[in-house]
Amino acid sequence: MGYSTSIITNTRATGTAASTIVVNTRNWNTSAPTTITIQIFASVDGVTFYTAYASSYVVATDSFDVREFFIAGNVAYEVQVNSSSSEVLFSVFGLDEFGNLVTSQGKTQAELSFVGSSDGF
Repeated sequence: MGYSTSIITNTRATGTAASTIVVNTRNWNTSAPTTITIQIFASVDGVTFYTAYASSYVVATDSFDVREFFIAGNVAYEVQVNSSSSEVLFSVFGLDEFGNLVTSQGKTQAELSFVGSSDGF
């Protein structure tokens, strides 16, 4: 089971553009680590998407992880995250070139869309 931010517009014409994406992961499981898989799709022209990042890593038991991904120059992006455990929370936020939150690009766990197992996870 995985989650998606859906497509996020990343242009100054509609607000502040993000140059970096921050993916936060919290593993609430008190007895086992979890494996996280992240895929970030991006578009420089708003028509064609490419895989900007595909990453997998482990988050220790009862801990958290913060990862940053460079996204500047892309007019749109989508983040897909997946966990080997159901006791994991995610959030995704865009940061501008000064490290400030781009609030219109923030997604908490409740705002992420469920992606079924047949959709790439």
